[in-house]
Amino acid sequence: MEMKWLEWAKQMQAIAQTGLTYAKDVYDIERYEALREMSVEILHQYTAVGKEQIRVAFANETGYATPKVDIRGVVFQDNKILLVREKIDGAWSLPGGWADIGLSPSEIAVKEIKEEAGFQVTPVRLLAVLDKKFHNHPPEPYHIYKFFIRCEIVGGGAEAGLETSDVDFFPRDGLPELSVERNTAEQIRTMFQFLDDPAKAVILD
Repeated sequence: MEMKWLEWAKQMQAIAQTGLTYAKDVYDIERYEALREMSVEILHQYTAVGKEQIRVAFANETGYATPKVDIRGVVFQDNKILLVREKIDGAWSLPGGWADIGLSPSEIAVKEIKEEAGFQVTPVRLLAVLDKKFHNHPPEPYHIYKFFIRCEIVGGGAEAGLETSDVDFFPRDGLPELSVERNTAEQIRTMFQFLDDPAKAVILD
């Protein structure tokens, strides 16, 4: 579960961002700007990140505040699951990344698997939509929904990409060190449940 200070900072930032989008009165704009600055102060106080970096990464968006969407592709081969090694931390994850404007979730899963793992795939079905705050991920400044989409290989071969350094398939009882910012061991084990039971209902939390 999220730390309270992080939850408050995220809520304050969302209120301020949405308020700045619709506010017309100069005094309301000042109040929302002050509220946004308070959210930056909270993150600065409880982390080692500088204020300007927080403003750029956390408090610079405009428009109505909405959750971000992370798409992960789930591919099985010989009862093993496809993982890629992330260059950023040296740990392993399901291939995927942020949703792109103009592409559907399935199209993103196909694109990310090709770019990060080298395989050409076709999407099969949605397995799960998870709210990151309910899972054992490190603290995160954004509210994130995670889509897990099963895909089947139709071509290509294992090849690392710009953001990955290795590609491999792993059994459920032999998982490598995972990039827990992107996926947890529990989530990977849950994906194997869909391998065991193809009719398993989509998971929503």
